[in-house]
Amino acid sequence: MPIKRLLIANRGEIAVRIVRAAKAKGIETVLAVSAADRDSMAATEADRAVVIGPAAARDSYLNGDMLIHAALSTGCDAVHPGYGFLSERAAFAEKCENAGLNFVGPKAETIRLVGDKLAARALARSAGVPMVSGSEKVDTVDDALRIADGIGFPVITKASAGGGGRGMVVARSPEELRSSFDAASHEAKEAFGDGTLYLERFVERARHVEVQVVGDGKGNIVHFAERDCSLQRRYQKMVEEAPAAILSPALRNRVSQAAIDLLSPISYRNAGTVEFLYDEETEQFFFMEVNARIQVEHPVSEQICGIDLIQRQLDVACGEASELAQDDIIPAGHSIEVRIIAENPLDNFRPSPGRITNWSAPSGTGIRVDTAMASGVMVPPYYDSMIAKLIVTGRDRDDAVARLRDALDSFVIEGIATNIDLLRFISRHPDFIENRIDTRWAERVLLPEFLSDKGAP
Repeated sequence: MPIKRLLIANRGEIAVRIVRAAKAKGIETVLAVSAADRDSMAATEADRAVVIGPAAARDSYLNGDMLIHAALSTGCDAVHPGYGFLSERAAFAEKCENAGLNFVGPKAETIRLVGDKLAARALARSAGVPMVSGSEKVDTVDDALRIADGIGFPVITKASAGGGGRGMVVARSPEELRSSFDAASHEAKEAFGDGTLYLERFVERARHVEVQVVGDGKGNIVHFAERDCSLQRRYQKMVEEAPAAILSPALRNRVSQAAIDLLSPISYRNAGTVEFLYDEETEQFFFMEVNARIQVEHPVSEQICGIDLIQRQLDVACGEASELAQDDIIPAGHSIEVRIIAENPLDNFRPSPGRITNWSAPSGTGIRVDTAMASGVMVPPYYDSMIAKLIVTGRDRDDAVARLRDALDSFVIEGIATNIDLLRFISRHPDFIENRIDTRWAERVLLPEFLSDKGAP
């Protein structure tokens, strides 16, 4: 059934993106907002905005029952969850379906399956997708020590119920594993309501490569190339690129095919990302996890493939037959995204909410800025502190890096602290320019050098 009116269950830049994509397809939009966001850019651009609760996310954007009530009471026939909040909550997708609402995302049973990391590993194993040496669930620290002895140190603990760095601890010795295991389990319990951990062999110099896919729910899946998201701080992505310039054409094809092989047997529907760990020394890649939603970094895939992935999500949700074959998707150029965060890197990345007194974003050929900010807008203290995404696209990586440097130099945000100085430092760092980074490079090299350059302790 076609979507006539869409409830957007999110905020900030992704809410703006969804509003604009829906309007381009002639779909009416209703934005669910907290009291803190009633005057936001997304609320202004939507056809209608409804306040669903107070500022705190638990009472608004995480209140699934209120979101469904808002959708039904405003005559919506579909819900787009964006990313974060309830986007990967199988229970919310199921409630939408039971209420007769079209959930713009994977089916509830799919979210439940791939959201459990151990179940996703079993799925990858059955599909013949390479995996790093690891375990099933680990109940006690003694079990963890026995398993780690078989895998070999160093190992990393991971939470079965979720990602984002929660429950992840690298242990290089039995003593480190013994001292950190219970704390990792507790952190996972606090974050996801489930403290179950499992172990994997830790790859010292790893790259993070992920494949963007869209499935029609009938077993047909196409990919939109891969991204390199290796530049991270504490497992949180800072910079994302497409394509992954470190991969050879043959390896690129193998990684993309592995993603499709993984998701085809479960008839994956809508947008998703399959994430891999890549060992540059051995040129081997290993399955990590599936993200059953659109991701923050999707614009770089859009830029090189010439596809609006939010509109593609809406097409799939409407059941429209896709005329897009894999051979029709021909990536070109190189795109880099950096996340503009309201935080102070010189003060241990302390969040910096407040009113933006001056906002002047770069523009021009090859420059895109996704945001809900402008001069005079208040950055609230209640939510994630990402306020914009700067996306640059060039002929190749060297060209994209040069455009990134110029764009960052002309980006002006006043009134609050941001990470723009750190991003400028990255764009000029020889390791970044030469693409000599890994997932631990920021902690090992970047941050010590940046703090030293700024004379910070």
